[in-house]
Order: sequence, then structure tokens, then C-alpha cells
Amino acid sequence: MLKPLAKLLVLSTALYGVPAAAQDASTATPPSGEEVGEPPAEEDDQVDISAPGAAGEPIIVQGRFIPEPVRSNSQVISVLSNEDIARTGDGDIAGALERVTGLSVDEGGFVYVRGLGDRYSQAFINGLPLPSPDPLKRVVPLDIFPTSLLSSVVVQKSYSVEYPGEFGGGLINLTTAAVPDESFLTIGGGIGYNSETTGQQGYIHGGSDSDWTGFDSGLRDIPNGLAQAFNSGSPLNVGDVYSERNLQDFAASLVNASTSLVFRQDQIPVDYSIDISGGYNTLIGDSEFGLIANLGFSNSWFTRDSIEQQGTRATIADDARTVRTENNVVVSGLLGAGFEFGEHAIRLTGLYLRDTLKQTQLSGADNINTGEIDPTTPPGEMRQRTNWIERQLFDAVAVGEFEFGDISADLRAGYANSQREAPYEREFVYFLDPIAGDYVNNLRTNPQKANIAFSDLNEDVWSGALDLAWSPPTGINLVLSGGYAYQNTSRDAFRRDFSFVPISGLPFPVIQERPDYLLSDFNIYGGFTPDNPNDGIVLQENNTNTGSQAYDAGLEIHGVYAKLQAEPFAYFQVEAGVRYEDATQEVVALDLFGAGNLVQTPPLNNAYFLPAATITWNFIEDVQLRLSASKTIARPQFRELARPEYLDPDSGRLFFGNPFLQDSELLNFEGRLEWYFARGEHVSIAGFYKRIDNPIEPVAFIPAGTSAFRTTFANAPRATLYGAEIELVKYLPLDGLGGDFWADKRLFGIANYTYSRSELSVGGGDTTILNDGLGIRPAGQVFIDGAALTGQSEHLANLQFGIEDTSRLSQLTVLLNYASDRVTTRGPITGGALDPDLVEQPGLTLDIVYRQGFEIMGREFELKAEARNITGEEYRETQTGEVTIVNQLYERGTTLALSLAAKF
Repeated sequence: MLKPLAKLLVLSTALYGVPAAAQDASTATPPSGEEVGEPPAEEDDQVDISAPGAAGEPIIVQGRFIPEPVRSNSQVISVLSNEDIARTGDGDIAGALERVTGLSVDEGGFVYVRGLGDRYSQAFINGLPLPSPDPLKRVVPLDIFPTSLLSSVVVQKSYSVEYPGEFGGGLINLTTAAVPDESFLTIGGGIGYNSETTGQQGYIHGGSDSDWTGFDSGLRDIPNGLAQAFNSGSPLNVGDVYSERNLQDFAASLVNASTSLVFRQDQIPVDYSIDISGGYNTLIGDSEFGLIANLGFSNSWFTRDSIEQQGTRATIADDARTVRTENNVVVSGLLGAGFEFGEHAIRLTGLYLRDTLKQTQLSGADNINTGEIDPTTPPGEMRQRTNWIERQLFDAVAVGEFEFGDISADLRAGYANSQREAPYEREFVYFLDPIAGDYVNNLRTNPQKANIAFSDLNEDVWSGALDLAWSPPTGINLVLSGGYAYQNTSRDAFRRDFSFVPISGLPFPVIQERPDYLLSDFNIYGGFTPDNPNDGIVLQENNTNTGSQAYDAGLEIHGVYAKLQAEPFAYFQVEAGVRYEDATQEVVALDLFGAGNLVQTPPLNNAYFLPAATITWNFIEDVQLRLSASKTIARPQFRELARPEYLDPDSGRLFFGNPFLQDSELLNFEGRLEWYFARGEHVSIAGFYKRIDNPIEPVAFIPAGTSAFRTTFANAPRATLYGAEIELVKYLPLDGLGGDFWADKRLFGIANYTYSRSELSVGGGDTTILNDGLGIRPAGQVFIDGAALTGQSEHLANLQFGIEDTSRLSQLTVLLNYASDRVTTRGPITGGALDPDLVEQPGLTLDIVYRQGFEIMGREFELKAEARNITGEEYRETQTGEVTIVNQLYERGTTLALSLAAKF
């Protein structure tokens, strides 16, 4: 049943960040102690919405238990309130979203909605798009968002035209806290322990003295001379521009031991975090003004001791045992201001996030090209990697909600900047000399090498939107709405790869030296051959292919929409609209070295009409049926189009883009039946079907003469995705047991299950194109007909149950999460043949969270204790052909955490 204009459109911008038509504050901020999604406690069996009926009498609406966000929104949504997030105890939003029906989270913190990856989903904050600081991903990794920054999260799984047209799996909107109910100050801290990491042996490298803060002291800044050479228009090779002496100077100017020397740390320290939140609320006449601020800091460690193999269908070509220690520091800050006056509201929000990863990796490996592995012999190679990766996001959003009688207007404007900087990505490979019985690195003979890379990315997003709604005085509930949205995204990125190369052969004592001695100034300037002053080691550019070092990218989108919402007869709602979207997307490879032979691919310049319609029928008391259909699109990500290589720190694999990718187009259909049988309790069942033309899939291959994976992207011809999901929420009061202890206690259970199945459709006449110079080819050479989409699990299940006190904070929650096998990458192409896909087995995880509130000397405290992955579920990714290749296998360990917060 449609509400009057003051409560009509979708959901409040303050709560859900989508276009809203001047909702009242009660929808945006529930009363203290009342959970979002539950109707007010005083609501009667029937609701008077004060809309005149045919005889001038108020219309009576059935559905007393249907939660307000669900009743007032005709789309399929899942709402995670602040209380929902607190119950699961997850420290970041990615973990909390994993509990939502149909959602799963990969190892990188990216959310999959019904098996569709991030390219088919969007992340918003307060109604405006968020850029990603990760070159491989279109949306920000949600594991860098501490839950303390947010007041709610909404996942919308069906499309409505006020949103941008890039919609396939769903839209995830993060809402920061607005005007607080009262002034407050909360200070908290916590510590964490992981059974595989804390107190165990790991590997670290030096870096700067301020690394523990997540900020480099300047130690890793590119030296001035080298930075100038980057902009010289010439590759760093011996020639007319640079002499051997110049390249020696560049090599010697680099920070050496602090970024290349790996040493063992016998006991990795505990994780810890600090969080400070404050709010201020005051009345100015009849208006309300509020401020809210948050500062957060966390420092965590994780060591993975993994098996990492690569190969083909019949052969394990490379077998490695890798120990990788990661130190992850997250710094976050939020400042928000809100002013509510009459029927109007203005909100300003600034968000800062910095996620820094310091990574140290040591591997013992055999490049054996045989299916037989002998674990009793020393590994043939020792491989070392050290990385320092900074990801940073700044976001500023202004929202205005205005109501003028039957007309309302929403205005939103925002600017966001994301950056990723990875200086000093170092790699060394030593080879076991069978004669000397020692590991050596002559910097020349494959696989012996010493490499270094520098990469940087900067992205700016300017966005704005205007939404208008009019509720004409007619005999039926009717709202006409429309709006305009603009987005301009620009990105510049580069990556420069170098090798340290000897001018002539290195003496045997030198090639036995550890990395920092090997690349010492003494060796760089040829001190090992005093009789030959021209000897030594030079810094040499690796990748000189035109257009492979840097790119500029841009995406400009204009969107307009018109929508009608009506109730033609009692309890039957119709929402229908269409969006027109025109976009120009371009990735321009830069000719840094002036070769003049760079061929650019034309920009993607496409316009679409995107219709959507939803019918909602409240045909029985507290029962709703929803049917929806829509057309949407998915554009390639910048990184999927760009040519420069990129190292993924999670998988350790190299990626590069494909400039020939095209937009994907989707048809979406959904039916959903919901029964709200008691306050806050419901059961729902849904079915969905999607057809995708030109889906984009990651494709792996192994270049000739190597055993290392490379991953690129390609358009498959078509795909379908279909499935069903069911969800149940139930509470059981325990006051019937008698006694004061049980008076306010209740059991709760939240369960959901999603079955989905996807299939690629590859016909005999279908073609595709890769960025490998071979041009158009039959799609069957890259994709297998009937294969599942990457990232899609056939089964997803979540169960939460426990006991809680309804009168005060006291809660014990047991959480189980299960995801079945899913493809992470299409099988590599070797020798023109397809190898088996890489498949991850997420398995079953068990968590327990306990929260208890108490008072000491009139001061409120909250204690939280967590146990994560109690089952000890490991991470496993394999290929199964004639032999089983274990791509990655490591123990995640069990995590224990304890935190305490005090409210002042």
C-alpha cells in the first residue's frame, strides 16, 4: 500500500542512500532501541495512512507485521540495520554481508550477489557511487569498511530505474550515520589472536619506522633522478639516452636492504584495534542540528603457509611451498553534519579510508615439468617477494531532501578520490646449484633474477543527481517521479617493471650473496672486478612494448528516468519506469616512449533504454507477492580494458586487460512470496532468472616457455543464471519458563539458503577475441559450453541462532556459513587447448559471538568476545584433470578476539 508523499518513495536517502521523495525522519532514523525494519511498537492491526478513500474515509491497510522499509519499497531488498551488524559481530561490512541471503564474499573482500561478481554489482555510499582503489575491481573491497562507520546497509536485488543502469546481481548501499538521537562519546579497543599466525613464525622485511601506522615515512619514494627518467620519454636501457653509468646510478639510488632483506620473526604479534566515535545533537528553535565523527585504527597480521602448484591437464609443471606474512593496517575517519528544519533536511558527510598491506613472501619451488614430486629433496628454486601496497579513499557527499506540499525534491552531489600506490614491488629468484650445493642468483640465467616494479593509480569521480516526485490529488494513490544523474570518472595509472642485469658475468662468490649484498653499491659499480671499472649491475626496463606501461581512462554517464507508482485497487501496487542512459567509456594506452606505432581501440559509446516494472500484491493479511522484470547492462572495468600488467596481491598472479571487450546486456526476472507472520518474523521464497549477452569472464593462460599464470578477460557469447532462495526469521520468547531471569529472554533463529545455477552458452558459430595478437577466434577455443560463471556457488546457506535479552544488551550468537565449490578463473589455454577451470572450495565455517552490556560507576560498557572459523576450514583452490593441481591450499586458522567499549 502506497504511503502519502511524506513517506512514499523507496527509502530515505539518509538511511538507504537512494532517491527518496521527502520522507519523514521517522523512516530514516528509528526510535532509540527500535530495530530498522520493524514497525513501531504501538502499531495496531490496521494502519490509518490518512489518505482519503472514495467516501472521504481513511483507507485501511492490511499487513500489520510487514516491516516499514519492505512495505514502502516495491523492490526486493535486504536491510542490515546497525543492530543486525552488531549481532553478527563482524568487524567489516564484507563479513556482515556474507550473512545476507544469496550473498558470498571472495578472498579479496568483494561481494558476489547470487553468484554474479563485482562487475554486475554496484557499491554506493549515501546514494552516490564509490570508486575502487583496486585496479582489478570495479567496486571498493568492502572488507576495508569498519562496521563502526555505518548505520545501515541495504542490498537491492531487483532493478528500479532511479538507479544507474549497471545492475545485474544487486546494488549495495552503505549509509553512514546521520544526526544522532543524542550527544555521545564512545571509546573502544580490542585484541585478536589467530591460531596460524599469532605467536607463530613468520617472515617480515624492514621498511620505514612508521610502517606500523600504515603510512610510509618517505623511505619508499621514487628517487628524484629515477622519477625524472620516468618522464623522459625513453625506456631505461643502454642507448643514446642512457649510458651504463646512468643505469648503475639509478640502481644504486634505490633503497636496498629495507625493501629487499627478508628475515624470520619467531613470534608474530597480536592484532589490535582502537575506535573512537562521538556525536552531538542540539535543537535550534524547531530545527535539529547534529554532528557525528568516527576515528578507527586496526593493525592485523596473517600468515599463510601454502602449497601453490601450476601446470596443465596432465602435468604439474611448478610445485611451491610458500610462506606469506601480511601486515594489514586500516585507518578510517568519518565526519558528518546534519540539519533538519521543517520538512527539509541537509546532510554532509566526509569519509576517509586508508588500507595498507605490507607483504613478505618466501617460497621453495620446483619447476619440474613432470607429474612426480619428490618432497625429500631440497627445492630447486628459492623465490622471494616483498610488497608495500597503499589503498586510499576519500569521499565527500552532500544530500538535500526538500518537501513542498505534494512536490518533493532530492539533490545529491559528491566527489570521491581513490588512490593505489605500490612502490618497491621486489622479486628475487635463486637457483640451487647442484655442484656447489648452494642457492645462487647470477641475475641472467632463467629463472635467476632480481626484479623491481613501481605502480600508481589515481581515480576521481564527480557525481550529482536530482530527483523530483509529484503526488497529484487523484482518487487513487499515485506518484509520478523523474530525475537526472551525471557521473564523470577519470583515472590515470602506470606500472614500470625493471630487472637488475649484470654488464658481464658475476663471480661465483657474488651470486651466492643474499639479496641486499647482491645489489649493494659495491657490486652495482663493479667492485668485484677492480681491474675492470666498466663492470657492474645496471637497472634495465623490462616491458618496452608500446602502450603497456600506462593508460588514461574516462567514463562519462548521463542518465534520465521517468517512473510511475500507483495503486489501481486496494493492496495492489504497480511500479513501472524507463531509464535512458548514454555513456562514453575510453581507455587510452599511453605511448610513453614515442614509438608512434600505437593503435588505439575506439571508445565504447553506447546508449540504452532500460525499462523496469514491479508488481506488489498484498493479497492476504501480512503476505506479499512481488513480480519484477527489467533490462540492465554491465560495462567493462577500466582494468579489464587496460593493457599494463598488474600483480594481484591475494593470488600472487599477474593480470592484464583486453581493449576489445564490449558491454554486457542483461534481462532480469524475479518472483518473490513473503509472509510476515509476527512482528519481526517472516518467511520468504523467491525464484530468479537472468540472461546475459556478452558476459565478461577472466581467462588464464600459460605463456610458452614459462610455468607462470597470466590472466586476462574476454567476452563469452551468452550465459544464463537461475535459481531460488528461501529465508526464515523466527523468535521464541522464554518468559513462559518462569522467573525473572527468563522474563526478557528469547531465542532467535535466522536461516537462509540460495540455490543457483549458471551456464555459458557457446555455439559453433560464436567468436571472441583476446589481447594476444591472434585476432578473432572461435569462442569454443576459450570457453566451454555449459560451464558455470566464475564466482558462482550452486549452494549458499547461512544459519544464525542464539539467545538474547530484549531489555538490555546481552546476546550469544552462533553463526554457520556454507558455500559450495565455485570457479575462480577459466582454465588456462596451453598449446591451443583448454585446461580445467580453477575451482575454489569455500566449505563450512562456524563462528560464535558473545556481546554483553554492563555498567560500572554509572558508565555504560560493552564487552564483545568472538571465535571465528572454529571448524578450521582451510582455503583450497584446485584444477582437476588427469592429475589434480593444488593451485592454493593453506590453513586459515581459528581467530579469537576480545573488545571493550565505554560510552561517556
